[in-house]
Amino acid sequence: MTKPRRILVTSALPYINGVKHLGNLAGSMLPADVYSRVMRLLGHDVTYICATDEHGTPAELAAQAAGQTVQQYCDEQYEIQRKAGEGFNLSYDWFGRTSRPANHALTQHFAQQLERHGLIEVRTSKQVYAVDDGRFLPDRYVEGICPHCGYEKARGDQCDSCGRLLDPVDLIDPYSAVSGSRNIEVRDTDHLYLLQTGMQDRIRAWVNEKGKNWPQLAVSIANKWLDEGLIARSITRDLSWGVKVTDADGNPRPGFEKKVFYVWFDAPIGYISATQEWAEANGKDWETLWKTDKGADETEYVQFMGKDNVAFHTVSFPVTLLGCGEPWKTVDKLKAFNWVTWYGGKFSTSQKRGVFMDQALDLLPADYWRWYLISNAPEGSDAAFTWESFQAAVNSDLANVLGNFVNRITKYCASKFDGKVPETGTPGEAEAWMANELAERLPRLVEFYEAMEFRKAAAETRALWAAGNEYLTKAEPWVKYKSDVDGAAVGVRAGINLAAVFGIIAQPIIPDAAKKILDALGIPEANRKFPGGSKAEDFAELLDAIPRGHAITPPDVLFQKIEEAQVAEWTARFGGGKD
Repeated sequence: MTKPRRILVTSALPYINGVKHLGNLAGSMLPADVYSRVMRLLGHDVTYICATDEHGTPAELAAQAAGQTVQQYCDEQYEIQRKAGEGFNLSYDWFGRTSRPANHALTQHFAQQLERHGLIEVRTSKQVYAVDDGRFLPDRYVEGICPHCGYEKARGDQCDSCGRLLDPVDLIDPYSAVSGSRNIEVRDTDHLYLLQTGMQDRIRAWVNEKGKNWPQLAVSIANKWLDEGLIARSITRDLSWGVKVTDADGNPRPGFEKKVFYVWFDAPIGYISATQEWAEANGKDWETLWKTDKGADETEYVQFMGKDNVAFHTVSFPVTLLGCGEPWKTVDKLKAFNWVTWYGGKFSTSQKRGVFMDQALDLLPADYWRWYLISNAPEGSDAAFTWESFQAAVNSDLANVLGNFVNRITKYCASKFDGKVPETGTPGEAEAWMANELAERLPRLVEFYEAMEFRKAAAETRALWAAGNEYLTKAEPWVKYKSDVDGAAVGVRAGINLAAVFGIIAQPIIPDAAKKILDALGIPEANRKFPGGSKAEDFAELLDAIPRGHAITPPDVLFQKIEEAQVAEWTARFGGGKD
C-alpha cells in the first residue's frame, strides 16, 4: 500500500440558475465524486469541495422574473441544487455558496492584494445603458442587427449567425434583451481592471510546468489564450447583487458604491472560502490545503471542469493566486471534459434542452445515470447521449453482467449451501485463471483511476464483472454439485468472494448498488477498501477472503431492465430518439 496522500478535489461551481442538466453533471461534479470515492477507498485523505456560483446578471434577471429578491431566489435554488446533488450521491465534504460572507471577505482581500502589487488599476470604458431598465447591460444582453451579416438578433458579444466577435456599440438598431426597450445610450463607467498582461510570462511558465499533469484538451486551451496574449480585463460590474468593492479599510470604495466584483473573479475564490467554511464547521485546518507555507505543498490539488471553464482556471484564477504575493496553493492536476451532446446539439439550461438532474431521478435511480455518464465520459471528444445507448448500457452492463452474476451466485449459495460460504474443496485451474484475471485487471483499474481516465476505468470494471461470469462458466458449480459437492463448493465460495470484490470496485460509480451487494454479503465497513497486492498470491487470496461458514443473504434484484416502452415514453417527453 502506498503512503496515504492528502488530496483536495474541487469541481466547477454550478451556476445558481436552476437545477443542472446531465451534461453539467458529467463534465465536473460526477467525475470529481467518482475520483474522490476511489481515492478514499485507496486510503487517501480526501476533501471534496464544491459550491453554488451565485452572482452575476443572470441571477438578478432570474430573480426578477420569479418575482423574488435575488437573495430569496438564490436561497431557493441552492436548496434545489443541494438536494439534486444529494439525490445523485455526490459525496461532497462541503457544498458551499459564493454569496456567503467568507467568499465576500476573501474576494475583497484578493483584490486589495493585487492592487498593492500593481496589478489592478481604474479605467474608464464605454458601456450600453438601458434608460428604461435603469441599468448598464452586459454585452450579451444587448441585441441588434449584426453590422457584418445583417442578422437581426445578434448579441453584443458575438453574432450567432456569422460567428464574428462584436462590440455592443457596433450593433445596428440595438435594444435591451432584458426589456426590449430601444431607449439605450452609451455611457462612460469606471471599473477595476486586472492587468493580466504583466503576468503573461509567469503564467506561461506555470502552465508549462503544471500542464505536464493535465490532459491535452486543457493544455491546448490554456496555450491558445496565452498565444493570443493576455489582456487587461475588467473585474467589476455595474450591478447591485454580488461582492461589494471596498477599500483597504473595508469601507465602500469611492465611486464604486453601486458596483460589485465580476462573477468570474469571485467564483473561483469560492473554492477557498468553501474550504474555510468546511474547516470551521468540522474543526479542521483549511490552511494545510491552501497555504503553501502551512503545509499545502504536501497537498495534491485536483480540479474537474468542462472545457468552457478551462481558460478561467488555467489563466485568470492563477493570475489572482500568483499575482497577489501570498503563498497560495495552485492546481496540480486538472481534468477537463468535452460536451455531452443531445441529439445534434448541446444540453442547454436556458433552452431546457435535454434531461435535468431532478427529472432523471424521477425516471430511474441515480446509479443507472452515474454508470452511463461515467462509462461514456466525454474525454477524448464530445459524447452523444441517446436513449438507445443509455438503455443498452443499463441492460447489458448493469442488469446482465453485474446483476445477473450476483443474483445467480448468491441464490445458488442460499439454495444449496444454506446461505453460508462453503468450507470444503480445493481450488483448481478455473480459480487460477480467475486469480490471474484479478492480478492483471485490478492494478490496471487503479492506474486508470489515478490517471483520471474514467471511460477506461468503467470498461475495466465491466471487464472484471464479465470475467466473473466467465469464471462461473468454467467452474460450473451447478453441474459439479450433482456428482462433486466439494468441487461445487469451491466455485460457490470463489463466486461469493468475487461478488464482494465486484461490489467493492463498483462503489465509486454505482454506490447504492455496491452497498446492497456488500450489505447482503455481510462485508464489514473496514473491509470495503479497494483490494490490492504486489504478487499473484495476494489476488488468489481474494477468492477465499470471506470467512468460510459466513452467512450471506441474496440481495433483491439490483437493476431493472429498461423496456422499449419506457424509451418511447421518454423520447416523447424529452425529445430525441431515432430519426
